[in-house]
Amino acid sequence: MDIPLSTIAVVGLGTMGTGIAEVLARAGHEVIGIDISEAAARRAVAALDASTARAVRRGRLTEEERSDVLARFRTSPGLPAAAEAELVIEVVPESYEIKQQVFRELDAIVSPTAILATGTNALSVTRLAAESLRPERVLGLHFFNPAPAMKLVEVVSSVLTAPPAVEAVTALARSLGKEPVAVGDRPGFVADGLLFGYLNQAAAMYEAAYASREDIDAAMKLGCGLPMGPLALLDLIGIDTARTVLEAMYAESHDRLHAPAPVLRQLSEAGLTGRKAGRGFYTYEGAGSPAVVPDALTPRDDASAVAGRPVRTVGVAGSGTMASGIAEVFAKAGYDVVLAARSQEKADAAKERIGASLGRSVTKGRLTAGARDGALARITAAGSLDAFADVDLAVEAVAEDLAVKQQLFGTLDKVCKPGAVLATTTSSLPVVAIARATSRPQDVVGMHFFNPAPAMKLVEVVRTVLTADDVRATVREVCGTVRKHPVDCGDRAGFIVNALLFPYLNNAIKMVEEHYATLDDIDAAMKLGGGYPMGPFELLDVVGLDVSLAIEKVLHGEFRDPGLAPAPLLEHLVAAGCLGRKTGRGFREYARR
Repeated sequence: MDIPLSTIAVVGLGTMGTGIAEVLARAGHEVIGIDISEAAARRAVAALDASTARAVRRGRLTEEERSDVLARFRTSPGLPAAAEAELVIEVVPESYEIKQQVFRELDAIVSPTAILATGTNALSVTRLAAESLRPERVLGLHFFNPAPAMKLVEVVSSVLTAPPAVEAVTALARSLGKEPVAVGDRPGFVADGLLFGYLNQAAAMYEAAYASREDIDAAMKLGCGLPMGPLALLDLIGIDTARTVLEAMYAESHDRLHAPAPVLRQLSEAGLTGRKAGRGFYTYEGAGSPAVVPDALTPRDDASAVAGRPVRTVGVAGSGTMASGIAEVFAKAGYDVVLAARSQEKADAAKERIGASLGRSVTKGRLTAGARDGALARITAAGSLDAFADVDLAVEAVAEDLAVKQQLFGTLDKVCKPGAVLATTTSSLPVVAIARATSRPQDVVGMHFFNPAPAMKLVEVVRTVLTADDVRATVREVCGTVRKHPVDCGDRAGFIVNALLFPYLNNAIKMVEEHYATLDDIDAAMKLGGGYPMGPFELLDVVGLDVSLAIEKVLHGEFRDPGLAPAPLLEHLVAAGCLGRKTGRGFREYARR
């Protein structure tokens, strides 16, 4: 049965309510904006006036169309104005008391057939519906900010919601050009349920002084392709809002990953709530400004910093994709490179792979033929680590196995000259345990490249308690020379990126295990609602489920948090040999090559 939704009331004209009203009015709906604040109503009208004027200037609306949009939007200070609405969307503050009061008053005002939607992203839709006189017509309709631009809309059903109501708002969302995702009622739903746990872990990482705010944000942007770093995103969302969402999630899940990091409370209570206050994790030009300004925590160039050791020749140990990629990076930057593998045949094959990669860059116009030939000429393929006798920097990129790496570093200790920097590309193993396999642990550092190394800009520089100052400085200077962005972090499982990424991926798997949402809906929610370049299940299948499980186990073993325990579904798939794209089946099936 079709339910007409021609007239829609929006209760609460803050940023979100104003955005929703604009989307509805532009789509041809009569919109009644309701807010007890006359100033909020004026701002909403002014915002719609300004946005439609911009649309005219950009050729997206005609003046006549703009006049029609403005005419379809009117405001009122009281709920009685919603009497004629077929749908009411409330976006008042995240408080049960406030929202319940709104719903009680609406029960006495709107028609029996009207649908009542809450825009909450943290509170229980079921609890709000249960206190309504029409629980079957109450649901959640969660837009994302900014509503005119963001495509995702989560349609939230409770056990009381009637299917026709869900169908009506789902059809409405599609008519608005949005992508509706059907979800059940739990705090955070899909997108925020995954996003806020990740943001909370980032805040806790910063609070522990494990890494600077700039390095945490740069690591997640460059290492995962995210549009914003987690701390900058918390400032944009509002630290007080994030704390409210996390408290609701923790009350439901009792998962320590959702227990708000103390720094969120401290900043909230100090009024440092992010961009809207002009200060949060970062300091801004003014309240509401997106422009970050330097403050006492901003890193500054230190002329007295320790100088690095000279590096002219680099040794790369390994013959796989990562080793080949790292060797290519150094050769293109002008370093002489010794690429050593377990046999001359493997080393030669790795150099051929580099030649093919450089050839593709020439074909795409990213590299000249002369630059390709020069880079290849700077690479010497060797079948033994003995060729590392004169290198200034040795980088290992062999199997992610502690015993294997320790044996290799024991060999490097004997072969490499005094003063050579020894770097491991491990993504999850303790660097200090690798360093202790040598007689010079002060010369050992983590240098975690990301795959594919020629394309990815991030390098995590992992310093142990034994690493010398000039060794860290050497690696940072080398990163600058090869045009990579170094971020500093300590020697603990996952470093920055994996420590934040894999709990998020694990939680996505748990959502599927609990039959809360489908793979497709979760992937869509994170791409459309979080701006992620890939959904979690797409990414898991690309990374490899066996690799993901190994990292999850390392994280769980290090931090001993029950919430980090690998999801059983992940373990079952790995046991069945379903490892992702490389085997043709993981969370999804792929065509065999």
